[in-house]
Amino acid sequence: MNQLADLRKSYERAELNEDASHADPLKQFEQWLGEAISAQVPEPNAMTLATVGANLRPSTRVVLIKGFDARGIVWYTNYASQKGMELAGNPFAALQFHWVELERVVRIEGLVEKVSDAESDAYFHSRPLDSRIGAWASPQSQVISGRGVLVANAAKYGAQFLLNPPRPPHWGGYRLIPDSWQFWQGRKSRLHDRLRYSLLPHQDRGEPAWLRERLAP
Repeated sequence: MNQLADLRKSYERAELNEDASHADPLKQFEQWLGEAISAQVPEPNAMTLATVGANLRPSTRVVLIKGFDARGIVWYTNYASQKGMELAGNPFAALQFHWVELERVVRIEGLVEKVSDAESDAYFHSRPLDSRIGAWASPQSQVISGRGVLVANAAKYGAQFLLNPPRPPHWGGYRLIPDSWQFWQGRKSRLHDRLRYSLLPHQDRGEPAWLRERLAP
């Protein structure tokens, strides 16, 4: 493993400056996500979710973004999973996208809330049947004796619900409401571009305002 110290890459694909970036971080994110999708990078919708447990130890896992708008970033999961239990105790979290091929990283922090039942229902029923059965079959984050447990559960719930499984009460969506964004663009000589957007107090019209600052890489 000594060769790890010798791994090097020169980042020279693009740049990120204040004049060319959007004043609204959501628009900047929409542009970069669109470019990642257009570039056909592997799983451009994959993001790392970091939460903190009652023991103050952080944990991460990869989830998939399923929507975003002015209200925040949305994903779906099992509420009884480790991340669900940690969010119940500490509703603040962080997200990170890493589009390696574009030499870009986006970091997002904020408060997390559950989406409405109507939103969770609508997304659940848009999923493939095997995914809907899987939401019932997997006691996510719990210890099981083997894969046979999952197979047996899938058969059980498949027979019970046939083609129309309802959304499990333990499954649904979360929305992270950003109060901080960071956009990182790799640059030559490790002099990377890094812009941070911090949420300022709301204006009279109730619209959020953002302070955009350059951070040293």
